[in-house]
Amino acid sequence: MTFRMPPEWAPHERTWMAWPGPNPTFATDAELAAARTAWAEVARAVARFEPVTMVHGPGQAASARELLGAGVELTESELDDAWMRDIGPTFVRDEDGRLAAVDWVFNGWGGQEWARWEHDAGIARRIAGLTGVPVHSSPLVNEGGAIHVDGEGTVLLTDTVQLGAGRNPGWTREKVEAEIHARLGTTKAIWLPHGLTGDYGTYGTQGHVDIVAAFAGPGTVVVHSQRNPEHPDHARSLEYLEILRGATDARGRRLEVVEVPAPTVLKDEDGHWVDYSYINHYVCNGGVILCAFDDPHDEIAAGIMRRLHPGRTVTLVDARTIFAGGGGIHCITQQQPMT
Repeated sequence: MTFRMPPEWAPHERTWMAWPGPNPTFATDAELAAARTAWAEVARAVARFEPVTMVHGPGQAASARELLGAGVELTESELDDAWMRDIGPTFVRDEDGRLAAVDWVFNGWGGQEWARWEHDAGIARRIAGLTGVPVHSSPLVNEGGAIHVDGEGTVLLTDTVQLGAGRNPGWTREKVEAEIHARLGTTKAIWLPHGLTGDYGTYGTQGHVDIVAAFAGPGTVVVHSQRNPEHPDHARSLEYLEILRGATDARGRRLEVVEVPAPTVLKDEDGHWVDYSYINHYVCNGGVILCAFDDPHDEIAAGIMRRLHPGRTVTLVDARTIFAGGGGIHCITQQQPMT
């Protein structure tokens, strides 16, 4: 049986998210409250365009309902963290168009010492059960934020994730590609060597592709462009651009590479290099939910997304609190394709 992962811009049945609970990522009451406010703002923005189901931990329904309002569905399940893109299922279709779910191995982004994943490792199966679709387990340690597909056979990957020692020691590129292609229906992998500098910090993913580059349509890819040479991502951006401009997709097309200027801010309040990125956006039915940073480049990024996604409403949502926890808007959402 063959499977294919639809592109993000294909019609959705709904969006899945996970409600922040007390954990190392949100260690203080203030951090948890700020995270819940930020997650709720994203959920409400997405709910303008399609149904949203929020998975919450035991005893957390009241806090979720208070901030989410009546427009978001709730369901209870044990959780460790709140990054649904990474812990949730990757939905695919079989050759007859029927929905199925890929359950990657999840080990806390490479077994990071602060991470907990006893419950999160089972969320993909839990959601598949709620949606009534079959589950196909993969032996690959992988997360949803570590892949991006064009729906026509091409997938973006990064060396430091799928080939990282904390995830898949001993795997070769060829073995990773064979497993990815079998699960997603892709035939061509484009590898980037690493993620953004800030993604290797305490709560980083060690190089997820979804803050670096993303398909905006067949043959078109948006890329994080750090144009300030003071930031270490300046050199990385040039490297990404060189690789992607020299690449072809699964159909042999030379990629149209669209640079999206990084926000102007370089460091956070603690003096660490930020990995703020507009690439970590979410495309939903009739909308694009775009990270905002109270930055002069917010509207530039919004204009690019309006051009690339005509007919969709671009909604800017402040993502600084989400990035402080280690991700962005794409990282906390997971699409379920239309049945």
